[in-house]
Amino acid sequence: QVQLVESGGGLVQAGDSLRLSCAVSGRTFSNAAMGWFRQAPGKEREFVAGITSTGGSTWYADSVKGRFTISRDNAKNTLFLQMNSLKPEDTAVYFCAARRLFTTVVHTTPLRYENWGQGTQVTVSS
Repeated sequence: QVQLVESGGGLVQAGDSLRLSCAVSGRTFSNAAMGWFRQAPGKEREFVAGITSTGGSTWYADSVKGRFTISRDNAKNTLFLQMNSLKPEDTAVYFCAARRLFTTVVHTTPLRYENWGQGTQVTVSS
């Protein structure tokens, strides 16, 4: 059974930092690209950041570029999202997602991802 479990969300103030983690089990982790998405109330799920299977390349939405950093530890089957200088508009449920096995490149469309976590709430107060 494939499981992606996010953790690290919470309530913080504007300017604070959070580090999200996504533990993957039940499937091979190191041979697929991974992504972070977020969904705010009443809005569509949107791409936040992505990373290739080896971790050699990363992509970011313009809204988070320079503030967020995606990384992965293939030895520990874990994906990370370091979020700095948080803003109230970053408030959303954050999801990690895995592409199909052997799909090593990042995609920004949610439909291109095969497995999803349940999400973790991030709330940033002003």
